[in-house]
Amino acid sequence: MVATTSRSADELAAPLDLLLTSSAVGMADRMMPNTSWSRFALSLARQPGTVASRVGSLGRELLSIAEGRSELAPAKGDKRFADPAWRGNPLLRRTMQAYLATNSTVDQLFSDANLDWRDAERMRFVLDVLTEGLAPSNNPILNPLGWKALIDTGGQSAIRGVRHFISDMLSAPRVPSMVDPDAFTLGETIATTPGSVVYRAEEFELIQYGPQTDEVYTVPLLMVPPVINKFYIMDIAPGRSMIEYFVRQGVQVFAISWRNPTAENRNWGFDTYGQAILNALEAVEKITQSDRTQIQASCSGGILAAMTAAHLNAIGEGHRLAGLTLMVTVLDQQKAGFASAAIDEEAANIAIALSAQKGYLDGRSLAEVFAWLRPTDLVWRYWVNNYVEGKSPAAFDVLFWNADTTRMAAALHRDMITTGLHNSLVTPGAASMLGTPVDLNQLTTDAYVVAGIADHISPWQACYRSARLLGVKNVRFVLSSSGHIASLVNPPGNPRASYRVAGVDEPDPAFWAESAEQQSDSWWPDFVSWFAERSGKKDAPDTLGGAGMAAIEAAPGSYVRER
Repeated sequence: MVATTSRSADELAAPLDLLLTSSAVGMADRMMPNTSWSRFALSLARQPGTVASRVGSLGRELLSIAEGRSELAPAKGDKRFADPAWRGNPLLRRTMQAYLATNSTVDQLFSDANLDWRDAERMRFVLDVLTEGLAPSNNPILNPLGWKALIDTGGQSAIRGVRHFISDMLSAPRVPSMVDPDAFTLGETIATTPGSVVYRAEEFELIQYGPQTDEVYTVPLLMVPPVINKFYIMDIAPGRSMIEYFVRQGVQVFAISWRNPTAENRNWGFDTYGQAILNALEAVEKITQSDRTQIQASCSGGILAAMTAAHLNAIGEGHRLAGLTLMVTVLDQQKAGFASAAIDEEAANIAIALSAQKGYLDGRSLAEVFAWLRPTDLVWRYWVNNYVEGKSPAAFDVLFWNADTTRMAAALHRDMITTGLHNSLVTPGAASMLGTPVDLNQLTTDAYVVAGIADHISPWQACYRSARLLGVKNVRFVLSSSGHIASLVNPPGNPRASYRVAGVDEPDPAFWAESAEQQSDSWWPDFVSWFAERSGKKDAPDTLGGAGMAAIEAAPGSYVRER
């Protein structure tokens, strides 16, 4: 018999754009008993026979484990128990098997409770935190890796582990460090694609990247990053940089680098960021002398970009957009996973009040909540590495970016929560941008929408429903085989990568996934082909900037370095 780990996923972290209430009120509040707990307990109380059967099965399995007859083993991909001692040592093997059996029973009882989607998401979160935290691999007394490190280092691993623990707990986000803060250097080892800041406003810097081909597409591309992450996930490292790849295909790439807001910027809301996108768009038009631009946006940046596109359409300027690309962006929040389940009216009001008092939502608080969404991968894995084994975490550029958090202005925090709580973007006119009602169904701009099949932040089904809000005739939907970040950091040449692609005429996402055409490798070349169909070519510019906007400083600029 093989036990399976719950809610497994195949990629590392990325901060959550929509889980904003828990970030403001704290993890302790999310773990406290509430009505979901009561309904979970009541549902099981109504099934005494089922509960008795589950408990009886667990008892028999524990007896089999004690007698050494059990064949229970961890799932193939469960690295917590990879050390041979978990199978070779009789005590460790029985401890591991008892944990797996108990965890399996908890999962079965959770399924038996048959909760509605909101209660199910909340209770799944609580149960994951509790059961994964109790894994014997997290116990420094039991984990054989800790003992081996202690012997190999003559006790130094224990000293280093204590030091790491104290250092991590002294400041937010108070979870084990996933990467050393000095592991990479902006502009030298990450975010290295050559370019210049060509426009600077209070809210953002606009970076233009230098051409690397003799000819470039006439229509430029403006990238709009999330508002609670640094932009350089799109330029993470040579050979894996989306910006580098696009530039080498002849695309004129511009990227917004958001400023890290402070309490003085508490009033920056939807309208502030929408106007910033328009200001960047105007600068791009002047520099390239193009009257049309393609916008590519991700996560919360995609929400803002979609709303801004709706504003342009409403005022009769939709023709300025040659295309709209939304990546891992959820516009339709109905049943959009734990992010939506975490939001209710009371929690929303408390979260809004707390960020209003401070003037912003601290990105480190968001990082803490996000880490606990994936406790095995993002907490306990580093608990063992950093504290039990006394090692420093490996240098990984995506995790360095993940830890390089930013703040979210209080007004934007309020607007994001309110829009998600009421699912306002689904109903025409329920939300507004720059004084105009948002009606996504009226957009006529061709759209390219990317989602990740293993995305635990922006579920691909929610991204698909969101794509259908943009109209079914002009949308190309791409479903990557990866998760939230790996679907973006997805350079060609990965033999394990693939994607499905089709329009969005089919209402049922599951049926779409079965019928869509599957392609191997990355979706990046597909996007460039789609982009090229909406662009002409001309000679590459000799210098960056123009129309009175000269290069200010080299990419990645100054705002990205602000803490």
